[in-house]
Amino acid sequence: MNLSDFVVLDIETTGLSKYRHKITEIAGVRVRKGKIIAEYQTLVNPEVHIPSFITRLTGIDDKLVKDAPPIEKVLPGFVRFLGKNVFVAHNATFDHGFLYHNAQAHMNYVMTNNTLCTRKLANRLLPELPSKKLSCVCEHLAVRNINAHRALADAKATADIFIQFMHMMKQLGFKTVDDIQKFETLPLERIRKIVATYSK
Repeated sequence: MNLSDFVVLDIETTGLSKYRHKITEIAGVRVRKGKIIAEYQTLVNPEVHIPSFITRLTGIDDKLVKDAPPIEKVLPGFVRFLGKNVFVAHNATFDHGFLYHNAQAHMNYVMTNNTLCTRKLANRLLPELPSKKLSCVCEHLAVRNINAHRALADAKATADIFIQFMHMMKQLGFKTVDDIQKFETLPLERIRKIVATYSK
């Protein structure tokens, strides 16, 4: 499968557990041939109190989401936006896990999208970078994120990162979704040998 089209997603939540915590915001951008062609963003009423440390991090509080739709009302629109596109996120296991769990619980819908993770890719493409947090990768690659820890801004920043990563991987011979999924799991020593081969 080629990667001319993909969707980059980000969520904000009340905590780290997809089973115990709730989604407070979902956003995404659809990218075609390196350009954002569509955006999706909605706050979500988690119907529970948002912890103060989450509010300090994201700026999302109970007042902001009180008139937002609950997750079961949000999911159909989200699923339509995502479609069958490749799902890209920074720390994709987290975002995909929450969305997969909620889609299954509230819609009886099973997400089957291929998933790619810019954090895993950063581990292999930027091994010298001490931290692979989104903010650190943004700074290293000169990607502006004007509203960090809000879902749409983080999704746009992640899209910029992934586009740069695709150029880097293409130079190493990794072009398709299957190629990149394999690249995500390669040991660093194997990647060093590949880089050395392509640098000759």
